[in-house]
Amino acid sequence: MMESNFLKQLFQQEFTKIVAVISKGFGLQYIEIAEDIVSETFLLATESWQTKGLPPNPTAWLYTVAKQKTLSHFRRNKIFEDKVIPEIHQKQIAVDHSDEFSFTQENIKDSQLKMLFAICTPAIASEAQIGLALRILCGFGIEEIAEAFLSNKETINKRLFRAKEKLRTEKIQLELPSEKEIVQRLDNVLHIIYLLFNEGYYSKTQNQILRKDLCIEALRLALMLSAYEKTNVPKTHALIALICFHSSRFDARQSTDGEFILYEQQNEKLWNQELINQGVYFLNQSADGDQLTSYHIEAKIAQCHCTKADTAEKWGEILQLYDRLLLVNYSPGAVLNRTFALYKAKGAKRALVEANKLNLSDNHFYFALLGELYKDIDRQKAIANFQRAQALAKNSLEQETIQRKIDML
Repeated sequence: MMESNFLKQLFQQEFTKIVAVISKGFGLQYIEIAEDIVSETFLLATESWQTKGLPPNPTAWLYTVAKQKTLSHFRRNKIFEDKVIPEIHQKQIAVDHSDEFSFTQENIKDSQLKMLFAICTPAIASEAQIGLALRILCGFGIEEIAEAFLSNKETINKRLFRAKEKLRTEKIQLELPSEKEIVQRLDNVLHIIYLLFNEGYYSKTQNQILRKDLCIEALRLALMLSAYEKTNVPKTHALIALICFHSSRFDARQSTDGEFILYEQQNEKLWNQELINQGVYFLNQSADGDQLTSYHIEAKIAQCHCTKADTAEKWGEILQLYDRLLLVNYSPGAVLNRTFALYKAKGAKRALVEANKLNLSDNHFYFALLGELYKDIDRQKAIANFQRAQALAKNSLEQETIQRKIDML
């Protein structure tokens, strides 16, 4: 019997690749057909593998079946002969479509890179671009996308439908745009990867806080950009550095039984020094040029957290970095993190003055922070705020972590 989460993990890893290759091979206007074919392939895999057992190479099995289903669909519906082949001739592309429609690692990378930039066309609204990319390139479910946008499934479904209609009506091609357009679209591409990493690093939709598969996928996509000359630029390097620094502490963030471990309780020996070194390399690379992005500042903050020393100097540097970040990219999360850095650098009373100015009544991180600030000042207020945070938290592991904070008071 298969492990319960094996097929889900495989779906997360391969769904995006197969959709990208099919879309590259037959045209972006058939992206919904590609999604349906991949879903049918995974349904068949579930039925077949449950009874016959796993094949020697499950990924190769998926690629073979998906290719067979795709060719069968297009030929059965005469789309291949009536529409695809004439378009291929018109573009003076080789008639032998089998090379274009292959699942080599090189073709998968090329397909996904082109898909990233095709989706980020100005013809599609920014939020729809990100939602579509999270669905098609990152394998997010509709519920996960709704959480990322603080929206609902119905709204996201409508948004994605309109975005796919735009791909068809505007006849968007799955090809790399001009150098000027690449520069213009890169910010959205980087933001998509950033959102993907954030969902993995602190998941809002699963009963697990850390989803390494999504974080690894984000790093893979970012490194893919760095391998292409036109997108191998400082802000890409800064995002890679940010991902590397945070990823270095994966093994220390969770116990063997899945319990979430807070930063101050982590075993520094479990931090991945190779990833930290890679982060330092890319952070140094990001210093070229004169552009300062939020990724640069967040990467530097993440690097500070790769030093376990709990000193006022360290937290003073982090505080200054958050002050700069808020000028570049203001967000409630950054404000809360700045307030925590102020607490560590200047004490709870100073931080409480700032925290009480905030109006984040629906944010469980805010009440968790208040609980932390009050714990040595007013025990009852600390408990009340932790309980409010626990009630607002959606993730069961977060609720358990907050309960441990309450139990310690």
